[in-house]
Amino acid sequence: MTAIEQNTSGDKGEFSLGWKVLLAGVLGVMCGASPLPFNVIGFTAEPLSQEFGWTQTQVLIPITIFGVIASFLAPVFGWLADRYGVRPVALWSLFAFGLAFAAISLTPTANEPSTLYIYYGFWVVVGFVGIGSTPVTWSRAVNLWFFKNRGLALGILLMGTSLAAMVVPQVAVWAIENYGWRSMFALVALFPMAALVVGYLLFREPRPEERPKAIESASGKLTGVTLGAALKDYRFYLIWLSIALIAGAFGGAFINMPKMLGLRGIEPEAQATVMGILGIGIFAGRLITGALLDRFWQGMVAFPLLCLPAISSWILLQVDVTFVLAAMAGFLLGFAAGAESDLIAYLTGRYFGMANYGKIYGMLYMPFGLFSAASPLIYAQVFDRTGSFNPILEIAIFMFVAGGALLLFLGKYPESFPETEEDTPASPLNTPEPETA
Repeated sequence: MTAIEQNTSGDKGEFSLGWKVLLAGVLGVMCGASPLPFNVIGFTAEPLSQEFGWTQTQVLIPITIFGVIASFLAPVFGWLADRYGVRPVALWSLFAFGLAFAAISLTPTANEPSTLYIYYGFWVVVGFVGIGSTPVTWSRAVNLWFFKNRGLALGILLMGTSLAAMVVPQVAVWAIENYGWRSMFALVALFPMAALVVGYLLFREPRPEERPKAIESASGKLTGVTLGAALKDYRFYLIWLSIALIAGAFGGAFINMPKMLGLRGIEPEAQATVMGILGIGIFAGRLITGALLDRFWQGMVAFPLLCLPAISSWILLQVDVTFVLAAMAGFLLGFAAGAESDLIAYLTGRYFGMANYGKIYGMLYMPFGLFSAASPLIYAQVFDRTGSFNPILEIAIFMFVAGGALLLFLGKYPESFPETEEDTPASPLNTPEPETA
């Protein structure tokens, strides 16, 4: 039995202590800036093109703007969560994100060149305020509540993105068809506001006596490496590159999925259903991956699961794609996406510890955000230039397999971490009154 296992053997049931926080985190992730923009922008391509004559690339540039800004700010918000606690950072960001997302509905109706830049400007604001409502913050709190069941807990937390994929596309399509794309943004903005109420009531970090002993030193301080030490560790760069490859292949396939299916003769209602099935795949990927990570070394879990979207890409390359095949492609793509998001949070905690988790996770979230943001634009550019997504789908097959294979070289988890300097949260901001626990 390792030192970590000895430390956790006497812990009280983690789920009995942290289930309220986990529930609030699931809703926070579901309604935050990680899934919502990606789940609606693909459905704005047709109405925006019809109203303004914008190309597929012009329509999807906002998701790139949002992703790039958010990615570079991820380490900043991670540091804020380390320093001031997750609760204030996550809740304020969720509130600001909801307002900014609703503001997109104020895009002018005049078909002028300035309209495009005003539309982009709204997305710039979303990028600046939204990143604190993503797993960059919520996962820190869950990692502090859970250790023995960390993989499963993170899988449950990140189910929020799959719930968003199952619900939000349906809401977006209904709103666009009945009220127009502007009203859709205002309606979807109600999701973060609802999550804000639940988060205010239930979400917090554990007090020192509630934390798993395995993440603390004998003196009760969180253990883990510094950001500087992580940046000198080859494993950091293997994880970084793996995330970049998978996100670069996945983001464009996900955002452009409605367009790809439309080219194969799949109707909009069926497209939304496929996106919902993709969400079910993410849901399954979250839970199954999380449970497997608690029992097996990550390489045995990650490599086969991250190869699944290569099959999706192959299906989408076919000329005749039935609804059943489209549903299978969506499910496998979603399953691997669920696995990848679980892995970012899990690997950060297991290989680098919790003392400076927010900053390190923010740095590892950066390739996810950057390449998820750039990928839709690359896919759209390929389509605008060639009239087909096939060339980029062929490259994506290689990227999925290579990204999974890199994680096979990480080696075993560290059995312990040093007691390093950590940013101590300011308790008045971080911990609410006990009755809200």
